[in-house]
Amino acid sequence: MQAERDSREQEAFRAILRQLRRQSKFTQAGLAELLGRPQSFVSKYESGERRLDVLELRSVCRALGLHVGELLSLLDVELEKLQRETDSGIQPKE
Repeated sequence: MQAERDSREQEAFRAILRQLRRQSKFTQAGLAELLGRPQSFVSKYESGERRLDVLELRSVCRALGLHVGELLSLLDVELEKLQRETDSGIQPKE
C-alpha cells in the first residue's frame, strides 16, 4: 500500500513537471537545451526513470520561469487530492 501511494505521488509530481513544460511551450529537447543537458535528461525524469535532486529541480523551475515554491504549492494541492481520494476509497484516475 505504501509503495502504491509513493508511486501515485511520484506520478503526480512528474505530471506537474510535464504540464509546466508544455504550458511553457517547450519540447523536451528545447528545455534540455536550455538546461545544457541532453533530451534524455528531461525524458527520464518525466518518465520516472530518474529522479531530480534539489539543485536540478531548481534549475528546471528557473528554466520554466517559476520559483521552486510555486512548484511545491502545485504539488501540495495534487497530493492533498490524492490523500482525499485514498481516504474516501475513490480509485485514482490512471
